[in-house]
Amino acid sequence: MWQNKPAFHADYSGRNSLTADHDKSYTATATAFLGFRPWRGGELYFNGEETQGRPFSNLEGTAAFTNGELTRTAGSRPKSYRQRLFLRQTWGLGGEQEHQEGDLNQMAGFVDKNRVVLTVGNFSLLDVFDDNVYAKDPRVHFMNAAFMAPLAYDYAADARGFGWGYTLEWYQDDWAVRIGRMTGPQEPNMLPIDSRIGKHYGDQIEVERAHTLYGQPGKLRVLAWRNRARLARFDDALAYLRANPDADPQAILAVRHGDQIKFGLGINLEQAISADLGFFLRAMKADGRSETFAFTETDSSIGTGLSLKGSRWGRAADTVGVAYARNALSLDRRRYLEAGGLSFFLGDGGLNYQPEQVIEAYYSLNLWKSVYVTADAQRMWNPGYNADRGPANFFALRFHAEF
Repeated sequence: MWQNKPAFHADYSGRNSLTADHDKSYTATATAFLGFRPWRGGELYFNGEETQGRPFSNLEGTAAFTNGELTRTAGSRPKSYRQRLFLRQTWGLGGEQEHQEGDLNQMAGFVDKNRVVLTVGNFSLLDVFDDNVYAKDPRVHFMNAAFMAPLAYDYAADARGFGWGYTLEWYQDDWAVRIGRMTGPQEPNMLPIDSRIGKHYGDQIEVERAHTLYGQPGKLRVLAWRNRARLARFDDALAYLRANPDADPQAILAVRHGDQIKFGLGINLEQAISADLGFFLRAMKADGRSETFAFTETDSSIGTGLSLKGSRWGRAADTVGVAYARNALSLDRRRYLEAGGLSFFLGDGGLNYQPEQVIEAYYSLNLWKSVYVTADAQRMWNPGYNADRGPANFFALRFHAEF
């Protein structure tokens, strides 16, 4: 995935600003999805991945990362790592049989429509929670992280987006309920995992309802989450800044002392409008009192858009997408940044606050079987929530192949 950012206007820049100069970014990732069935109902999966990449401004200066793959990359030299290693166990509870198509980390076969599924090991919470058929994977859907998941979903994970834990799913007719607990990082947004899952963790619960609207399928999900971790509170960081005007403006490091509870609630809708046109909407609100744990810097977010298959012009495997995202900050985080504070990804040295907004459009062209090339364009207003900077434009080309 290659991205190009032309220069844009900025009244000023700070230590954590998105560079206003012309810049380029890229990611290159290759993943092996391996699995087998060791016994009836059991599936064991291993994913190995190799990554490299260069972000804009070291990922600083925006909340909505313009390439959702960037958090997994680690510099311009290829790096290999274990991405996932987990066991999935399914127990059938009867009802109709459903056929599951073979997919990444899913082997083809029949399962009971009513069933219980346990997943244990090293994986991502986004593998199980907050699914959406139209906006999920930056390798094949929209590139911006705002459409990969709600940006206010500060889900527990290491810096690459993975952790150790478990999830339990119960499917009953048109309903599904999911719960899970996952490890987070030892320090916010860093790679080493805090293995004390009984003390520091991320809990979530999701309720899903499948439905039919005017003859077209859809799903509505409600997701609640709660993290417990060693985090800084923004009111403490602001008080420290005011008491120590000559100190490092990244005051969150000086007040990261005790455990905090961080939580949020959101909805997720996917709805087919016709056989080739689909609509999605995600919205989420977090409490916003403490710093980011493991994702990005947003306290309320909404993302919505349309996805259209190319069957109307004889290209059924092509896809056109257009989407809009709006991200906002809590009053506590906003006051800290307005006072000149620095957080992990944000800090222009001041802040003329406005919500960060993004429009993205893409066309994915199917070249052959599972080989695609995609043209993508994004426009971002108020990068880093600052009306004194931007708007910024991003143009991209993506090459994707599966074998």
